Amino acid sequence: MNKNTIIGFILIAVVLIGFSWYNSPSQEQIEAARQQDSIANALQDKAKKAAAQETINKKQQEKALAADTTALFYPALNGKSKQVTLKNNKLELTLDTKGGVVRKARILGFKDLNGAKDLTLFDAKDQNLNFLFAGKEDNIVTADLYFVPSEQTDSTVTMTATASNGGQLIMKYRLGNDYMLHFSLQAQGLAKAFAPTYKEMEIEWTDHCRQHEKGHSFENRYTSIFYKESKGSTDNLSESGDESKTIEEELDWVAFRNQFFSVAFISKDNFSANAALSSISQEKGTNYLKQFDAKLKTAFDPTGVKVSEFEMYIGPNNFRLIQSVEAQSQFGKDLDLEQLVNLGWTLFRWINRWFTLYVFDFLASLGFSMGVVLILITIILKVITYPMVKKSYMSSAKMRVLKPKLEEATKQYDKPEDQMKKQQEMMSLYSKYGVSPMGGCLPMIIQMPIWIAMFWFVPNAIQLRGQSFLWMDDLSTYDPIFEWGTNIWGIGDHLSLTCILFCAAQLIYTWISMRQQRDQMVGQQAEQMKMMQWMMYIMPLMFFFIFNDYSSGLNFYYFISLFFSASIMWLLRKTTNDEKLLAILEANYQANKNNPKKQSGLAARLEALQKQQEELQRQRNNLHKK
Repeated sequence: MNKNTIIGFILIAVVLIGFSWYNSPSQEQIEAARQQDSIANALQDKAKKAAAQETINKKQQEKALAADTTALFYPALNGKSKQVTLKNNKLELTLDTKGGVVRKARILGFKDLNGAKDLTLFDAKDQNLNFLFAGKEDNIVTADLYFVPSEQTDSTVTMTATASNGGQLIMKYRLGNDYMLHFSLQAQGLAKAFAPTYKEMEIEWTDHCRQHEKGHSFENRYTSIFYKESKGSTDNLSESGDESKTIEEELDWVAFRNQFFSVAFISKDNFSANAALSSISQEKGTNYLKQFDAKLKTAFDPTGVKVSEFEMYIGPNNFRLIQSVEAQSQFGKDLDLEQLVNLGWTLFRWINRWFTLYVFDFLASLGFSMGVVLILITIILKVITYPMVKKSYMSSAKMRVLKPKLEEATKQYDKPEDQMKKQQEMMSLYSKYGVSPMGGCLPMIIQMPIWIAMFWFVPNAIQLRGQSFLWMDDLSTYDPIFEWGTNIWGIGDHLSLTCILFCAAQLIYTWISMRQQRDQMVGQQAEQMKMMQWMMYIMPLMFFFIFNDYSSGLNFYYFISLFFSASIMWLLRKTTNDEKLLAILEANYQANKNNPKKQSGLAARLEALQKQQEELQRQRNNLHKK
């Protein structure tokens, strides 16, 4: 190999090396290429996984289809969901062919929380009703079935689910003129699908109870599951907290009730014993109040000879309205559905049932606004109780004018060990003057049952819902003078003007009452009263924290009631002549002091009781000395 050849090879190598170096990729290009390879690999892996999942899904679908084709109701397991509407001038119900039950209820003529003219009580995402049947080969769940509607009118429809053997499950619905829905469930041609001893179906009923009023906490206090025992009374789960309960008795009906509206589910053949009910409170801000669940059982005839019949009341909690609608029931039972309007415990319910309701309905029928109705009810109650209040006041006035004489007559009993003698002497004097020392307590005793009765009546009076009066936009909820959006413990997120007025009126009335009682008390009683009055002055502050979230209608009633009570006390004080009253008492004293047999009344009985106690104490002391 000569020199030129070697030089040629060297030049070729240099050219090749240089060309390779010039065309080699940069570090950035190498990294980009690596990323492209990674993406391509990932896409390839994803495609492989998707293909594998599709194969799995296909196999599962084939398996499910094979299972469906062996199910009794496999023809009804596939279909298309359609809406069917039943409507009258008060209620609109939407049924779904998927499941064949009511999935939405609109109560017409009642505004909702956002101001819409009609209120949606529940819809498909809130409430569900499901019937379950245990067959020989498989279970039948109506929520999985597609029903075919027929015989449809504005108020009626028939829903039919067909089985593979030609048998059918048939639901028939008929909406009444008001708020009562009648429906039935019947089996046809399915007797062989069930055991001969099968006589009962299961029902699962759930509801995510919506918030319909402005005050979440207040509305939640009146929201619960109510139920009526077939051979007993009406009861309910806790309204203030969560509760689950198994009812050991048969039930006529179960109701999901909030403050002003209810859905009551009624069974002609009763719901069997051991119904499981559950109520769970929901957080403020979720727009829901409670989660309701009811697991029920009732009679079912697989042969279809006997039809399972039901009714539903879907409407407002109006006492008179529910009474009239209940008369439309075809089951011949005393359903007592008006108990959905909670008028209070026994005594207070009696007051509301036989007095307040009649007065309220009468005044409302005259066309007065609801605020004026509350004022007129207050005036009527004050007129009725005035004779007793006056008598009570006069008893206090007698004790007031006698105070100087009592202090003079008992001043020798100032030692602690002489207090019983002092009380005995005071009782003797009261008896001789013809005075009852307990008479001054009657105003509070008289008013307390009425106050408590109205505490139950006003928040449950749907007639107040949405009604405005003076500055109050809605008498059924609070009237905020300030709102700040953040919840403060004990107060909430607002200040209610009527609550402030009520508490101020309570403070003034307490001051008047304390002054009146202080003016009639003697010695140690007066000292004890000074200590007690501070506790009484704290009460209006406690009422503020309790009632700030309550309805403006209730606070307004209490404010007006206290205003009239204070006015009556002031008027009686101004019109009472102390000199004439004292002269009458002196005449009583002169008539009684020489004739002990004429002494009577509570003071005389208390005096006799104190003497007995004193004698017993003396005998005990003598025994100890021996």
